Amino acid sequence: MDFTVVIPTYNGAERLPAVLEHLRKQVVSPNLSWEILIVDNNSQDNTRQVITTYQADPLFPVEIRYSFEPQQGAAYARLRAVHEAKGEWIGFLDDDNWPEPNWLTVASQFRYQSPRLGAFSGKIVLATDAILPLNFSRIAGFLAIRDHGNIPWPFVPECLQLPPAASLFVRKQAWIDNVPAMPILGGRRRNFFVQGDDYEPLIYLYKAGWEIWYAPELQTAHQLPAHRFERAYLIRIAHACGLATCQLRLLMDDSHQIPKTVVRTILGGLKRTLLFLLIHRHRAYQDVVLRAELAFHWGSTLSPWICWQLRRS
Repeated sequence: MDFTVVIPTYNGAERLPAVLEHLRKQVVSPNLSWEILIVDNNSQDNTRQVITTYQADPLFPVEIRYSFEPQQGAAYARLRAVHEAKGEWIGFLDDDNWPEPNWLTVASQFRYQSPRLGAFSGKIVLATDAILPLNFSRIAGFLAIRDHGNIPWPFVPECLQLPPAASLFVRKQAWIDNVPAMPILGGRRRNFFVQGDDYEPLIYLYKAGWEIWYAPELQTAHQLPAHRFERAYLIRIAHACGLATCQLRLLMDDSHQIPKTVVRTILGGLKRTLLFLLIHRHRAYQDVVLRAELAFHWGSTLSPWICWQLRRS
């Protein structure tokens, strides 16, 4: 099979119909074989019933399979999906991502971009009725909104320049051969919330010699409700992204570089935090976008401590 489209979902009963309808409208070659695998990440609503309804639809163009992952966290749902997928390539969609009708066609063509292509992602545009904060584009990346232009190019993992897991295509065998069975990053821990689970498997792929590319014609829309733009949420998600910094850098570095990486992360984070406060002064606490950026820099400064917590847990 060419592709498995994976949709991890938690309490996605209201969101799943829209993404499935967009997948129903995919315009693909008759020679392209694909399936849909929905991973229920311990939902408490009627997600299972919604999936059953679509599975029973005789007019739906491809098979929809259901899998249950009791361990909370998108990283665990993706791990289960990789091992259950039948496709040579896995296309991840969050349950609030709406792919363009040519999404799979573009992917089927782009997979030949390079013989060492291990993963690729495209544009993720924002779709919302909410009123956006002024200068929201400065922090759009924290909500998986990405537009890197109209020319294909390889990402630079050394600078932690990587795509989110939403609308990401991964070569299945490359993942199985190189990504550990237990993720370090991602989700809510006992005392903190840390992001980075999107980047973690891609770093393993890159270190194994696989390339990660940007495919500009591959486009999805990220449907975000108004509460995702509230001050408290934006600050929290930016801080969680910053807390992953040290761990991601350590994944890129060799073991003998650990002390240097830790010191560099602390000093670099402090420098950026202080310069940010010096430049923006009181506006850094009043403006929600600036406050989110400050939360990211401070989270990066604290990330070595979080890294130590993760490795001892």
